[in-house]
Amino acid sequence: MADALAGFDTDRESGDVDLTAVETMRVARSRADLALAPGETFLAGGTWLYSEAQPDVTGLVDLSSLGWDELEVTADGDLRIGALTPIAALEAYGRTEPFRASALLAQCADSLLASFKVRASATVGGNIAKGYAAGAMIALAATLDGEALIWRADGTDDSVPVAALPTGNGSTSLAPGDALREVVVPARALAARTAHRRIALAEHGRSGALVTGRRDEDGTHVIVITAATLTPVVLRYADAPSADAVVADALAAPGHYTDPLGSEDWRRHVSSVLAREVAEELASGDGA
Repeated sequence: MADALAGFDTDRESGDVDLTAVETMRVARSRADLALAPGETFLAGGTWLYSEAQPDVTGLVDLSSLGWDELEVTADGDLRIGALTPIAALEAYGRTEPFRASALLAQCADSLLASFKVRASATVGGNIAKGYAAGAMIALAATLDGEALIWRADGTDDSVPVAALPTGNGSTSLAPGDALREVVVPARALAARTAHRRIALAEHGRSGALVTGRRDEDGTHVIVITAATLTPVVLRYADAPSADAVVADALAAPGHYTDPLGSEDWRRHVSSVLAREVAEELASGDGA
């Protein structure tokens, strides 16, 4: 799938690669300006786009003037996160807001292990739209039942669970010209207790497994495995699951894979261990 919203892999430092094939650049100021010509792609934070050669990109459509950096609570108590919100801004918001799940915002931003320069430029929507397994904004939104508002290239709108967007490690269901407008987190998830675990083979390496969870006020438990699997694995329980049940479900989860940052067997094992820890923390009441 073509990039949508110029998704950015913020697990990498931004480089100084010149986009030598680019011949045009224009600023989008309305939805009509989002119609892409052949060779054009969206430019948001640019941390992925400028990190490697883009020989097929001949034009850039700058989204920065659209004002999509909202961080606001609606009248219904939901949290709107504009797609162009810098990850650093979301992290700071999570450290200051009083709602119960706010700690998870900062924890997932920390899981990217990106420099302050990258976090200040990389966007929440870009990290999601890029669809990488280690995309911690995907983990955050999936854990909090975030819904992505998609402005389709044909002019229609869709609301899609963020957990359902990735189709592989670095691919999503977004079609060419689709733009991720915002993510909405429901009030019930903001009021939930949360927990977070992460592991990597190297001290400052990309996540090998990221397991996050929440416990709603009605007792519902949600545990999400990312980084260890090609796409998010969302485990839901009507009430507190036993640790053994969570381990069994994590071991049976599809999509564990091997790459230079971890083998399939290692990812499967550590994700089950972390899932148990998350479940036990949520059950004990020690979560955020």
